[in-house]
Amino acid sequence: MAAELQTSGIRTPGEVIISVRGLVVAFGQKRVMDKLDLDIRRGEIMGFIGPSGSGKSVLMRSILGLVPKSSGQISAFGADLDRLSTLDRRGLERRWGVLFQQGALFSSLTVLQNIQVPMREYWHISQRLMDELAYSKLALVGLKPDAGTKYPSELSGGMIKRAALARALALDPEIVFLDEPTSGLDPIGAGEFDDLIVTLSNTLGLSVFMVTHDLGSLSTVCDRIAALGNGRIIADGDIDAMLRSDNPWLKMYFHGKRAGSILGDRGRAD
Repeated sequence: MAAELQTSGIRTPGEVIISVRGLVVAFGQKRVMDKLDLDIRRGEIMGFIGPSGSGKSVLMRSILGLVPKSSGQISAFGADLDRLSTLDRRGLERRWGVLFQQGALFSSLTVLQNIQVPMREYWHISQRLMDELAYSKLALVGLKPDAGTKYPSELSGGMIKRAALARALALDPEIVFLDEPTSGLDPIGAGEFDDLIVTLSNTLGLSVFMVTHDLGSLSTVCDRIAALGNGRIIADGDIDAMLRSDNPWLKMYFHGKRAGSILGDRGRAD
């Protein structure tokens, strides 16, 4: 279903909404990002890949302001993040949502209360309205109302991912950042989650930046893929561009034995 949705022509990537130029991020003497450049466009689902430990999540967290950069420029919705006042920065942050690895739900809060955390932070609305909005987000991600009263420890892995996505959508963002969203899910659950992402992108006009290693997601969901290596973008394009690449790591990634079982003929080396 995801592949059919992607190729239907409903989603047409638009202008650049996130721009990264010359980004340098270092931990001590180790440079994780080395003058990296990257654009994310409105309405696209972008997959971000790279070797383990290469800094995929670090880039996402740098864009969000959770990891400080050494130098470079990050712009969001046309605004240089370094030049924003605290008030303007808070306003901009309402325009994105985040699903962290493993969901990162607050264990002491119910699902409904987790979804309401961003609402309490940024909005001044009644509890009744917050409840109504939170239940609408549950429905949006395919969870039943009774899931709202459960604690994270009472949820399956797939339900945790959906609850975390509902929280990411709490403020009706224009872009969501997903860090390994299908990690730990069985193939059926991962496929259903991929379908959900495509549906949300098509119906809401949502942009998606997805850190992932899931070959199924990359081949059926992503409009564009960017690959990270040695602190820079080593490839940028659709799945066919990745399959044609002569880069040694990309050849191993997309044409290895595991890739062949997932991508079929597309993932088999000539």
